[in-house]
Amino acid sequence: MRAVAVLALAAAGFLPSLAAAQGPVQSAAAVKWGPGPDFLPAGAGFAVVQGDPGKAGGYWTIRLHLPDGFKFPSHFHPTDEYVTVLSGAFAVGMGDTVDLSKAQTLSAGGFITAPANAHHYAAARGETVVQVAGEGPFLITYVKASDDPRNAKPKP
Repeated sequence: MRAVAVLALAAAGFLPSLAAAQGPVQSAAAVKWGPGPDFLPAGAGFAVVQGDPGKAGGYWTIRLHLPDGFKFPSHFHPTDEYVTVLSGAFAVGMGDTVDLSKAQTLSAGGFITAPANAHHYAAARGETVVQVAGEGPFLITYVKASDDPRNAKPKP
Protein backbone atom coordinates (compact mmCIF):
# COMPACT_ATOMS: atom_id res chain seq x y z
CA MET A 1 0.00 0.00 0.00
CA ARG A 2 3.03 2.28 0.33
CA ALA A 3 3.25 2.30 -3.47
CA VAL A 4 -0.29 3.68 -3.69
CA ALA A 5 0.58 6.44 -1.23
CA VAL A 6 3.68 7.44 -3.21
CA LEU A 7 1.74 7.62 -6.46
CA ALA A 8 -1.10 9.50 -4.79
CA LEU A 9 1.45 12.13 -3.75
CA ALA A 10 2.69 12.30 -7.32
CA ALA A 11 -0.85 12.79 -8.54
CA ALA A 12 -1.38 15.56 -6.03
CA GLY A 13 1.65 17.41 -7.40
CA PHE A 14 4.10 16.69 -4.59
CA LEU A 15 6.37 14.66 -6.85
CA PRO A 16 7.51 15.50 -10.39
CA SER A 17 5.09 14.87 -13.24
CA LEU A 18 5.67 11.73 -15.30
CA ALA A 19 6.12 13.65 -18.56
CA ALA A 20 4.30 16.09 -20.79
CA ALA A 21 1.89 14.66 -23.37
CA GLN A 22 3.22 14.71 -26.92
CA GLY A 23 -0.03 14.40 -28.92
CA PRO A 24 -0.63 14.21 -31.88
CA VAL A 25 2.04 11.68 -32.82
CA GLN A 26 2.38 11.47 -36.62
CA SER A 27 4.39 8.21 -36.70
CA ALA A 28 6.21 5.73 -34.51
CA ALA A 29 9.47 7.48 -35.39
CA ALA A 30 8.10 10.76 -33.99
CA VAL A 31 7.66 9.42 -30.44
CA LYS A 32 9.97 11.17 -27.97
CA TRP A 33 11.21 8.46 -25.62
CA GLY A 34 12.59 9.04 -22.16
CA PRO A 35 13.61 6.69 -19.37
CA GLY A 36 10.87 4.93 -17.45
CA PRO A 37 9.70 6.45 -14.17
CA ASP A 38 11.00 5.00 -10.91
CA PHE A 39 7.95 2.76 -10.48
CA LEU A 40 8.95 0.72 -13.56
CA PRO A 41 11.72 -1.87 -13.62
CA ALA A 42 14.92 -0.45 -15.17
CA GLY A 43 15.32 -0.63 -18.93
CA ALA A 44 11.93 0.58 -20.17
CA GLY A 45 11.59 3.52 -22.54
CA PHE A 46 8.60 5.70 -21.66
CA ALA A 47 6.51 8.26 -23.53
CA VAL A 48 3.27 10.03 -22.62
CA VAL A 49 1.32 10.51 -25.85
CA GLN A 50 -1.97 11.81 -24.46
CA GLY A 51 -3.27 13.24 -21.20
CA ASP A 52 -1.65 13.35 -17.78
CA PRO A 53 -1.31 9.97 -16.03
CA GLY A 54 -0.93 11.74 -12.69
CA LYS A 55 -4.22 13.65 -12.95
CA ALA A 56 -7.35 12.30 -11.31
CA GLY A 57 -10.34 11.76 -13.58
CA GLY A 58 -8.54 12.36 -16.86
CA TYR A 59 -7.70 9.84 -19.55
CA TRP A 60 -4.11 9.11 -20.53
CA THR A 61 -2.15 7.07 -23.04
CA ILE A 62 1.48 6.02 -22.63
CA ARG A 63 3.88 3.93 -24.67
CA LEU A 64 6.53 1.61 -23.31
CA HIS A 65 9.56 0.52 -25.33
CA LEU A 66 10.78 -2.72 -23.78
CA PRO A 67 13.95 -4.68 -24.44
CA ASP A 68 13.82 -8.44 -24.99
CA GLY A 69 13.26 -10.23 -21.69
CA PHE A 70 11.92 -7.19 -19.83
CA LYS A 71 9.58 -8.36 -17.06
CA PHE A 72 6.85 -6.68 -15.05
CA PRO A 73 6.47 -8.48 -11.71
CA SER A 74 2.93 -9.19 -10.55
CA HIS A 75 1.10 -5.95 -9.81
CA PHE A 76 -2.31 -4.30 -10.01
CA HIS A 77 -4.00 -0.94 -10.59
CA PRO A 78 -7.17 0.57 -9.08
CA THR A 79 -8.57 1.26 -12.57
CA ASP A 80 -8.84 -0.77 -15.77
CA GLU A 81 -5.73 -0.79 -17.96
CA TYR A 82 -6.01 -1.15 -21.75
CA VAL A 83 -2.93 -2.58 -23.48
CA THR A 84 -2.28 -2.73 -27.22
CA VAL A 85 0.88 -4.31 -28.65
CA LEU A 86 2.30 -2.08 -31.38
CA SER A 87 5.36 -4.19 -32.20
CA GLY A 88 7.07 -7.29 -30.89
CA ALA A 89 5.38 -9.78 -28.57
CA PHE A 90 4.04 -9.29 -25.05
CA ALA A 91 3.33 -12.20 -22.70
CA VAL A 92 0.59 -11.40 -20.17
CA GLY A 93 -0.57 -13.58 -17.28
CA MET A 94 -2.84 -13.27 -14.29
CA GLY A 95 -1.94 -14.09 -10.71
CA ASP A 96 0.36 -13.29 -7.82
CA THR A 97 3.39 -15.18 -9.15
CA VAL A 98 5.05 -14.77 -12.53
CA ASP A 99 4.60 -18.00 -14.51
CA LEU A 100 5.23 -17.30 -18.18
CA SER A 101 4.24 -20.86 -19.10
CA LYS A 102 0.67 -19.85 -18.19
CA ALA A 103 0.77 -16.46 -19.91
CA GLN A 104 -0.84 -15.66 -23.25
CA THR A 105 1.39 -14.00 -25.82
CA LEU A 106 0.01 -11.07 -27.76
CA SER A 107 1.66 -10.10 -31.05
CA ALA A 108 1.53 -6.76 -32.88
CA GLY A 109 -2.08 -5.63 -33.00
CA GLY A 110 -3.00 -7.73 -29.94
CA PHE A 111 -5.09 -6.16 -27.18
CA ILE A 112 -6.00 -6.99 -23.59
CA THR A 113 -7.80 -5.31 -20.72
CA ALA A 114 -6.38 -5.78 -17.24
CA PRO A 115 -9.42 -5.17 -15.00
CA ALA A 116 -9.10 -2.95 -11.96
CA ASN A 117 -7.40 -4.70 -9.01
CA ALA A 118 -6.62 -7.83 -11.07
CA HIS A 119 -3.14 -9.11 -10.24
CA HIS A 120 -1.19 -9.49 -13.49
CA TYR A 121 2.36 -9.73 -14.84
CA ALA A 122 3.97 -9.39 -18.23
CA ALA A 123 7.18 -9.86 -20.20
CA ALA A 124 8.55 -8.70 -23.55
CA ARG A 125 9.48 -11.42 -26.01
CA GLY A 126 11.85 -9.64 -28.31
CA GLU A 127 12.06 -5.87 -28.50
CA THR A 128 8.47 -4.74 -27.90
CA VAL A 129 6.42 -1.53 -27.91
CA VAL A 130 3.08 -1.45 -26.09
CA GLN A 131 0.55 1.32 -25.77
CA VAL A 132 -1.29 1.50 -22.46
CA ALA A 133 -4.32 3.67 -21.73
CA GLY A 134 -6.50 4.27 -18.73
CA GLU A 135 -8.18 6.75 -16.44
CA GLY A 136 -6.06 8.74 -14.02
CA PRO A 137 -4.46 8.87 -11.76
CA PHE A 138 -2.18 6.04 -12.83
CA LEU A 139 -1.33 4.00 -9.74
CA ILE A 140 0.60 0.75 -9.50
CA THR A 141 0.97 -1.58 -6.52
CA TYR A 142 3.34 -4.55 -6.71
CA VAL A 143 2.01 -7.73 -5.11
CA LYS A 144 5.38 -8.23 -3.39
CA ALA A 145 6.90 -5.06 -1.96
CA SER A 146 10.34 -6.48 -2.76
CA ASP A 147 9.46 -6.34 -6.49
CA ASP A 148 8.73 -2.62 -6.38
CA PRO A 149 11.73 -0.78 -7.93
CA ARG A 150 11.12 2.16 -5.59
CA ASN A 151 12.05 -0.12 -2.68
CA ALA A 152 15.44 -1.06 -4.15
CA LYS A 153 18.39 -0.20 -1.97
CA PRO A 154 20.73 2.36 -3.57
CA LYS A 155 23.90 0.87 -4.97
CA PRO A 156 27.11 2.22 -3.42
